[in-house]
Amino acid sequence: MLVFGGTGDLALHKLLPALYHLHRERRLPADLRILALARSALSREAYQALAERHCRAQVARADFAVDTWQSFAERLDYFAMDAAQSAEFGRLAQHLGGACTRARIYYLATAPQLFAPIAANLAIAGLAGADTRIVLEKPIGHSLQSALAITEAIGKVFDESQVFRIDHYLGKETVQNLMALRFANALFEPVWRAGHIDHVQISVLETLGVENRGGYYDQAGAMRDMLQNHLLQLLCLVAMEAPVRFDAEAVRNEKVKILQALKPLAGLDVRDKTVRGQYSSGHIGGQEVPAYYFEKNVDNDSDTETFVAVQAEIDNWRWAGVPFYLRTGKRLQRKCSEIVIQFKPVPHSLFPGAPEQANRLLIRLQPEERISLQLLAKTPGKGMALEPVELDLNLATAFSRQRRWEAYERLLLDVIEGDPTLFMRKDEVEAAWRWVSPILDGWHHHYQKPRPYPAGSAGPEQARSLLELQGRHWHG
Repeated sequence: MLVFGGTGDLALHKLLPALYHLHRERRLPADLRILALARSALSREAYQALAERHCRAQVARADFAVDTWQSFAERLDYFAMDAAQSAEFGRLAQHLGGACTRARIYYLATAPQLFAPIAANLAIAGLAGADTRIVLEKPIGHSLQSALAITEAIGKVFDESQVFRIDHYLGKETVQNLMALRFANALFEPVWRAGHIDHVQISVLETLGVENRGGYYDQAGAMRDMLQNHLLQLLCLVAMEAPVRFDAEAVRNEKVKILQALKPLAGLDVRDKTVRGQYSSGHIGGQEVPAYYFEKNVDNDSDTETFVAVQAEIDNWRWAGVPFYLRTGKRLQRKCSEIVIQFKPVPHSLFPGAPEQANRLLIRLQPEERISLQLLAKTPGKGMALEPVELDLNLATAFSRQRRWEAYERLLLDVIEGDPTLFMRKDEVEAAWRWVSPILDGWHHHYQKPRPYPAGSAGPEQARSLLELQGRHWHG
């Protein structure tokens, strides 16, 4: 496994700790070797020390053992090169010793503008044979045109079966439990449709700002960074039909159908059904935080959105007329990733004063992983006063004897084993961009600037109005 961008945050904070856990649990092939690639002039020993320092910070103390690390470090090597320079790939080929009898995995933990040249240079250097795989981190491009260009460039070197487009949200246990909840239980399928569901909310909210990603984020924004990939993937899993079998092509076929069925948003719909926001200064956890435009590597007059909310609709028989509300943002008052399925009220209420929209399924991805179903129950005492109660499945408690895998552990193991089920196919990426691009164009052409919201708040007031004008409210 060759990791381009081996000294970056993704490699040091996510990939290496995940590989360490897989090594610790003896899930890695015995002969797997990991070669980190980056521009820094480091020796193998210096890189191993750097990796150890970061792994110690990311791995739970009870799971980190010196002898286990030492055996893992034997797999780990480093090669200094500039992946933007084509001549460097000849040096890499010499370092690897020419032809290889084992599979090679190229993990591109780099900026997307390097995807195409790295793939082309691997081919020129004779390093892109049939027994190789390439992993691409999101975002796949900056627009539909750039995504198509990356797909074309990668396709000239690698067959689609060799390409793994990673979205770490699909590796989360609760996301996979969503599929189990829907397709392994007879309870929900009869009511999982427009006749019984009022609306769906998908939220990914963060209290953090852009941290040290200001240069990237200011070019991307919340739409490209989160909604175009993470949130749309979650929407697909909520809305897709049952695949004929649980394999890569069948699952991804159904996800593509949902993306293609999304009702386009353009013109006045962009104004009425989307909200852009950007955080101003405020307080989070008792500390004052600066406005977005004062963050490091961010333009002082930036109009990049740090919050986005969208009302989406799916034009098919199952979901016609059901709004899907998507929102994501930074510097908000709480951190959570959750899916809310709001069921319709009973046709006629027998009990005066009972809450109308009481039945709700909450699927929480973070900070804790749990699934809860809200029902109405009678309170103790005389009369028929009803209150909402929850049937709560805490996944951490239910499986307390087993360590919860991080998303990258599952996905890296799938890459090693060649299983693409939880990875995006090229037509998924293209379909997502085809839906998002008119929204981005609408913002630009109608000068729809981000609405300011104080750091530590719930986001722009307009996002609340998006639901309240229809008699609905955001969960939480």
